[in-house]
Amino acid sequence: MTAFDDREDEAPDRVLVIATSGIPPDRVARAIGDRIDTDAVVRVVGTASGLSRLSWLGNDEDSARADAAERAETLAEAIPQADVEATQGDTDPLRAIEDEVQLFAPTRIIVVTLNDEDATWLETGVADSARTLFDVPVIHVVAA
Repeated sequence: MTAFDDREDEAPDRVLVIATSGIPPDRVARAIGDRIDTDAVVRVVGTASGLSRLSWLGNDEDSARADAAERAETLAEAIPQADVEATQGDTDPLRAIEDEVQLFAPTRIIVVTLNDEDATWLETGVADSARTLFDVPVIHVVAA
């Protein structure tokens, strides 16, 4: 039972999970599992953010996008909530969040990244930027 269980009269929490590159889905699921209520509606977005600047500038994104889609699907399967869907988002995690805020209307956003030393140039600072740009609570989880 979580702190959210006494909200039976309210609509379920709508949680947007942004899973950046380089983190195995089982690690992400362990890192966020206790942060999502059991009746929450969850949308997992894998971002193709593991691109080098050269690949990004050259629009050489196909393999990174395929990896992001697979990562989102695998993570969605690892999350125990019943109502979970997965999608592949933009290469830029902030743009992916912006797209999903408009489409999914989350009540909370969980951004999962590696630590700053291991994060890619597209991932660094994304949670702080999201807190500034969107009127939705943002939780930053560093997957260990």
